[in-house]
Amino acid sequence: MKRFWKLVTIEGRGIALDGKPVRTPGRVPLALPTLALAEAVAEEWRAVGDTLDPRAMLLTGLANAAIDRIAPDTAAFAAGLAAYGESDLLYYRAGEPAPLVARQAAAWDPLLAWARGRYDVHFQTTAGVTHRPQPPATIARLGEAVAALDAFHLAGLSPLVTVSGSLVAALALLEGAADADTVWHAAHVDEEWQAEQWGHDDLAIGAREARRADFDAGARFLELL
Repeated sequence: MKRFWKLVTIEGRGIALDGKPVRTPGRVPLALPTLALAEAVAEEWRAVGDTLDPRAMLLTGLANAAIDRIAPDTAAFAAGLAAYGESDLLYYRAGEPAPLVARQAAAWDPLLAWARGRYDVHFQTTAGVTHRPQPPATIARLGEAVAALDAFHLAGLSPLVTVSGSLVAALALLEGAADADTVWHAAHVDEEWQAEQWGHDDLAIGAREARRADFDAGARFLELL
C-alpha cells in the first residue's frame, strides 16, 4: 500500500491519519490503553516511507492482535500461553559438558528461584529432553497468573514466551524481576554455546535478528502499558 497520508495525530488514544481514524484489519478502531503506547504506535505510522510495510510496524501489529485476535476470547489465548509452563525451557538441562551445565544453571536457576518465591510453586528440572510432568499446583498457579492479564498484556507477553520458549522467564520480564537482555540471553544459552564451539551461520544470524526484533517489540509493548 502506498502512503496516502501526510499527518498522523492521536485522537484520544486512537491514531488518525489526516484526521481519519485508523482501524485494525478487523475494522475496529485502533484505540490504545495508554497514551505512551498510542504515541509509540503513532511514531510507527509517521516513520512509514513511500510504501506501508506492516511487517516493520511491530507495535501496531501487537495492538491489532490484542484487539482483533485476543480480546474476543482472552481465556483461550491465555490458556495457549500458559501451556508453555508445562514444558518450559528452564526445566530441561544438559547433562554435559560441565561448562554448559554451569552456564545453564547460572542463567536459569535465578529465574526459577524468583518464580518459586513469587508464585509459591515447585519445579521439576531434569537432564535431557524427555518430558517430565510438573506438579499440578505449579501448572495451575502459572495458568492463573497468565489468565489474570488483559488482552494488551497478553499480546505483549506472547512473543516473549514464544521466542524464548519460557513462560517463567517471560513472566519475570513482565513483572520487572528481569530485564530484556537477561531473559534473551537466558533463552539462548544453548544457541550461544553452539556458536562458540562451531562458529556462526549467516542464515542463523538473520533468523536470530528477526526473533530479537519480535522479542524486543513485546518487551517495549509491555513497558508502554
